[in-house]
Amino acid sequence: MRVLITGGAGFIGAQAARAYAEAGWDVRTLDLADASVCGDVRDAGAVRRGLDGVDVVCHQAAKVGLGVSLGDMPEYTDVNVTGTATLLAAMAERGVRRLVLASSMVVYGEGRYACPACGPVHAPPRSQTDLADGRFEPRCGCGADLRPELVGEDAAPDPRNAYAVSKLAQEHLAAVWARETGGSAVSLRYHNVYGPGMPRDTPYAGVAAIFNAALLRGEAPRVFEDGGQRRDFVHVRDVARACVLAASVHGVRAYNVGSGEPRTVGELADALAVAHGGPEPVVTGEYRLGDVRHITADSARIRDELGFRPEVPFEAGVKEFAGRHT
Repeated sequence: MRVLITGGAGFIGAQAARAYAEAGWDVRTLDLADASVCGDVRDAGAVRRGLDGVDVVCHQAAKVGLGVSLGDMPEYTDVNVTGTATLLAAMAERGVRRLVLASSMVVYGEGRYACPACGPVHAPPRSQTDLADGRFEPRCGCGADLRPELVGEDAAPDPRNAYAVSKLAQEHLAAVWARETGGSAVSLRYHNVYGPGMPRDTPYAGVAAIFNAALLRGEAPRVFEDGGQRRDFVHVRDVARACVLAASVHGVRAYNVGSGEPRTVGELADALAVAHGGPEPVVTGEYRLGDVRHITADSARIRDELGFRPEVPFEAGVKEFAGRHT
């Protein structure tokens, strides 16, 4: 079996290539650099060359991050949406009928919440007034504090930035392609992926990379809000294993890919600071409009249907991440 991994030289793509190879697959990569097929996923000619003899496509190529300004919208749309459409059109032409798509938990917006009085509620975007006053937790319309819960794949999408919109658009395009070709499209909604090779020193880097880069410079990690934001940090090697498992799924399906162990952003900063030997994190109270407060994965579906269980413990993964970037 042969797999084409788009973005195969990137952070997750390179780990996915390794995982597929270890599972006995013939691996081909498409990337702008250091790939068996050099090219842009928006280049139909390069994509067609990459698809020759391929059984499965693992689509990792994307512009990542949450965006810095509204000026990012055209590039997110071009790379992520147009690139995916170009890939799917070429797959339909070449008769490739299996797709594993790198999606993201950002399609959900805020996670799932429950009010002690009202039951399950949808948390709207937090107001700038509340954030400026240090009221970071979403509140129910009745005024009660909300309890964060795990979010499952059946949650209604609520993308809140250009990147999130582009990832949801990828899922919709993949579903259309699957229905019209009889193919299989599996969307893996990655939660907060971290590990060796993670991009850093860019405004689009993930929080783990930003904290780690600060510590490498001898600076204290700066934690926004009060550090109580709940996330699910999952190691990149576990994500790569999920990519391999997903290649066997038939039909159109979405799966959360997380560790199943919610942690706060403050806990991540503390763990990285300990791994580096300091300095201790600084909780700033700063905030960004559009950030969500809590989003953690319900991992039951991928566990029950694919037998996926994370293998890299948080503490060990953080230590390795810190050590490999020194």
